[in-house]
Amino acid sequence: MAALPPGFAFSGMPIQLGGITFGQVDEEGVHWHCSTISGWDSPDVKTTVTPREAAHGSWMSPVYLAERVVTLAGKAFAPDRGAMDRAMEHLLAAASLTDTTLTVWETIPKQLTVRRSGKVLAERMTDRVLDWSVLLTAPDPRRYGTTLRTASTGLPSTTGGLVLPAAPPWTLSAATVSGFLQADNEGSIVSYPGLTITGPVQQPTVSVRYPDGTVTALAYNGELANGDVLTLATDTHTATVGGASRRRNLSGDWPQIPPGGAQILFGAAVYSATATLTAAWRPAWT
Repeated sequence: MAALPPGFAFSGMPIQLGGITFGQVDEEGVHWHCSTISGWDSPDVKTTVTPREAAHGSWMSPVYLAERVVTLAGKAFAPDRGAMDRAMEHLLAAASLTDTTLTVWETIPKQLTVRRSGKVLAERMTDRVLDWSVLLTAPDPRRYGTTLRTASTGLPSTTGGLVLPAAPPWTLSAATVSGFLQADNEGSIVSYPGLTITGPVQQPTVSVRYPDGTVTALAYNGELANGDVLTLATDTHTATVGGASRRRNLSGDWPQIPPGGAQILFGAAVYSATATLTAAWRPAWT
């Protein structure tokens, strides 16, 4: 195995791009080191500033995050020339042309979905030392938690309990379904959950109760038969049942999970004991 240069040590946060984990040694004995990660701190923003006429200052449009551009750079130390050749190919494969996960293990691990957006630079310093750099772009600039969270609920109901007239001793047990789920978001920006509603159910609704007490609702003007699954992508505003679009059947506000979290409530025009709402989300950071 190739020795590291004098004074060199692996430190800092492990970073994973595709099949390479920088800050570790791979199965071929290649030491992957990432010395630079730029763009992880904050993406650019998109806004328009228009000067006011005959007045101080300007008018400013809403501010949105632009795509996030990330540059990774560092060195690889290989035990021999063959391992170095394979390391170069491994790097090209990791910086994929299709969606690839970039993960940084901070105190709270976070990830982006990225694609290669520039030439991969790989220069052999020696037969065993590679100087490399990759340019990546995340169309969705939000950094997400690495653990996908899920929760489900049925329609609100209470069954059982005391029925009068009754003779003592009385049993007061009852089974309750709350009809809502708590979606926490410890991040710093809104996260958009993926939602599925499983029938049978008539005219289901998904409402969100926000921390300030306001409530919004998204209603489906239709019926889901037994086994039908309505899939709602709240980030792209799409709705499908069995792969067919049902966007025209929706009205209202699309659910979102703000920093701090919110309650997601499940409702319907007619009660169904087997209908379920499932939410999947990740906390999100700018």
